Amino acid sequence: MNIDNLSVNAIRTLAVDAVQKANSGHPGMPLGAAPIAYELWAHQMTHNPKNPKWINRDRFILSAGHGSALLYSLLHVFGYGLTLDDLKNFRQDGSLTPGHPEYGHTVGVEATTGPLGAGMSFAVGMAMAEAHLAAKFNKPGFPVVDHYTFALGGDGCLMEGISSEAFSLAGTLGLSKLIVLYDSNRITIEGSTDIAFTENVQQRMQAFGFRTWTVEDGNDIDAIGAAIAEAKADTSRPSFIEIKTHIGYGSAKQDSASSHGEPLGVDNVVALKKALDYPQPEETFHVPAEVYSHVNDLMTAGAKAEAAWEKLFADYAAKFPDEKKLWDEYFAPVDAEKLLADENFWAREDKAQATRAASGTMINRLAKLVPNLIGGSADLAPSNKTAMKGEGDFSRDNYGGRNLHYGIRELAMTGIVNGLILHGGLHAYCATFFVFADYMKPMMRLASLMKLPAIYVLTHDSIGVGEDGPTHEPIEQLAMLRAQPNLNVFRPADLTETAAGWFLAVTSKETPTALVLTRQNLPQLAGSSKDALKGAYVVSEAQGDCAGILIATGSEVSLAIDAQAELAKENIFVRVISMPCMDLFEQQSDEYKESVLPSNIKARVAIEAGTNFGWGSYAPATVSMHGFGASAPAGTLFKKFGFTTENVVATFKKVLQG
Repeated sequence: MNIDNLSVNAIRTLAVDAVQKANSGHPGMPLGAAPIAYELWAHQMTHNPKNPKWINRDRFILSAGHGSALLYSLLHVFGYGLTLDDLKNFRQDGSLTPGHPEYGHTVGVEATTGPLGAGMSFAVGMAMAEAHLAAKFNKPGFPVVDHYTFALGGDGCLMEGISSEAFSLAGTLGLSKLIVLYDSNRITIEGSTDIAFTENVQQRMQAFGFRTWTVEDGNDIDAIGAAIAEAKADTSRPSFIEIKTHIGYGSAKQDSASSHGEPLGVDNVVALKKALDYPQPEETFHVPAEVYSHVNDLMTAGAKAEAAWEKLFADYAAKFPDEKKLWDEYFAPVDAEKLLADENFWAREDKAQATRAASGTMINRLAKLVPNLIGGSADLAPSNKTAMKGEGDFSRDNYGGRNLHYGIRELAMTGIVNGLILHGGLHAYCATFFVFADYMKPMMRLASLMKLPAIYVLTHDSIGVGEDGPTHEPIEQLAMLRAQPNLNVFRPADLTETAAGWFLAVTSKETPTALVLTRQNLPQLAGSSKDALKGAYVVSEAQGDCAGILIATGSEVSLAIDAQAELAKENIFVRVISMPCMDLFEQQSDEYKESVLPSNIKARVAIEAGTNFGWGSYAPATVSMHGFGASAPAGTLFKKFGFTTENVVATFKKVLQG
């Protein structure tokens, strides 16, 4: 057996041993796809295990995350620090080898991939980031940003709609550094793909704008390598390589659905090793010494590549000091203290305006302060107010543009933002109407899991949408997003609070931010301040002995202040709290929370043009939505559903009377 085949089989057997020991996992994909992964990592991908964060490394995304045992075996054999003990603890509590790969948890894992197809959208985002940074920084003779993004997935990744959304955009943009490897084994959990998936995938990818190849034998690493080399040589379009494999290769369960997601069985594992002519088949987690030696020799190429890049970059920095200074700014966090003290950033405006317009103002202020801010909308930039003036559009003809056009693809858009951030060097945002957060949610959830500071601009945030009707009027979306761990849902009431939301978003290091913004104009509030950064604060104090508290967010804060004034006419004095972000408020000290919402003041009403779900811990009564909206002018709808001064006053009086 030659050393390449022995190395492939070492990866295979480690994966099946890990699954068998855990009595849980997916052995089929690692057995079939191991030659693909080995050829890529050994001979085609530029990477250095001694520095897994080298910025100019090639990226590898295992979109078929259920095949995590394959990735962990690669990370062990190629020297990324995973030990045999780590593999033996596969899927166990606290291990470095969880059931699906987790970014930030295991060195060498480039992304958290669980939902099938998600990794494909991440890969597109990474390729976009590479193209953008290359356009910004590369100079003739100094390609300081020059690397590929590889994504490996299977039939499930190709069936999920997110991959089609992402690939359609990738083809439009001509992302030639993106190479997708398709583990085509025609088996899913329910059996043959023929029961639900008979399309010509090659023709679909060609229609998207990809160049395509087919490798007929998934064990032929020379053919796989030749296809990848040809893909690298195409500088005009992304590449898609279909590699025909056998799920569960070499085992008694080869080509069967049962090999997908259950252990092979102890006897079958031994039989597999014998069929592969693998040494010491009775021994588990055995890797021949010559495999380690071989791979270690291969990886000297990665170390040399990084050393050459370091010299290139040092020469670049000396010749282009301004670009080096900008590079450092791109790869450093935003200076929060400096931004907090920037008077121009926080400058108030007196005119009434929608918070979506206020957000547009903040984006353009930030465009000058945060040079690596990049983003756009799902075909709604004029409505979402997300365009950066004078910054150009990102396109196949201008990768240096900062305005992204995601097309009407909210799900892939949100995954692409994850990829842009995962790559490093960029602050990224995306935007759509708030009601379509339903389309975004799965990728927002992965951002929270990965601790990515993604930014979501979500406009048209309530029944204030008006005539478009209930299909476009969000009701339950605030509660949905607030229920998600590690996501700051920020609904500002005016320009100052919108500035606070954007400050939070661009200075966040580990938490995504959803900015929930109005379509309709709102007044600028006399009492709004940077205290919005605490999640809740007193925006208008009671002008006498405080009888109760009105709590509101967004467009309803000014309504609460109007109700406060009406109640004062009857000598009923209430405090108004603006609560743009519940999660931030809960992170404050007990003393601060008590100062804002004194526990001895029981008469409270929460006011928000959404469902009342989630308000029970703050107020015994709400003025809120209890069904879907309707199609009518916004003013008519706010009156129809009780968002009036009179109703807020009446509701508070009822609470006050017990």
